[in-house]
Amino acid sequence: MTDDVVMWERLTALLPEAEAQEVKDCWDIGEQEAGLGLLVSGLLAHETPISETIRAQLSVLAEAWGERERLTPEILQCRGADQTAGLKLIEPDAGSAEEVLGEADHDAADFFLVPWIACARCGQVLMRAHTREPWGGLTYLAQHYAITSPDRATVLRMFPPCSATTAFAALQGNCS
Repeated sequence: MTDDVVMWERLTALLPEAEAQEVKDCWDIGEQEAGLGLLVSGLLAHETPISETIRAQLSVLAEAWGERERLTPEILQCRGADQTAGLKLIEPDAGSAEEVLGEADHDAADFFLVPWIACARCGQVLMRAHTREPWGGLTYLAQHYAITSPDRATVLRMFPPCSATTAFAALQGNCS
């Protein structure tokens, strides 16, 4: 069983049984994108309180299935639980969401790093690394993922494309 499946099952357990089954059915027939939409809308409809870590996990699943941009506003609207935040989903800021990585780190040169998930305990940040498109915008999909130091000046680890779940697990593992 992959980490995505384990995370998926844990998150669907937050919904009432009938709705959870609908979400699981979506997974079973290969409609993960629709299932994620049902999951997030169900959490909103039932005002299910979720921790910041669960909010971050939802964002990671949405990223892995190409739905992060569409679902982030709804994920951020989900009711928060009264728990100490271990991880925090960083709200997108249209004006200053990107940071240029310095020349010192050759593995990440030429990427624009967008803060995504922060660890409240150690301060490290999981970033989405993009390149600039010819028209000036950033690539829609992350080209890599990076974990940076708390001051975001140093890339501690780089991850290849399509490894959002692995990068997220590494961020969580840094403080365990």
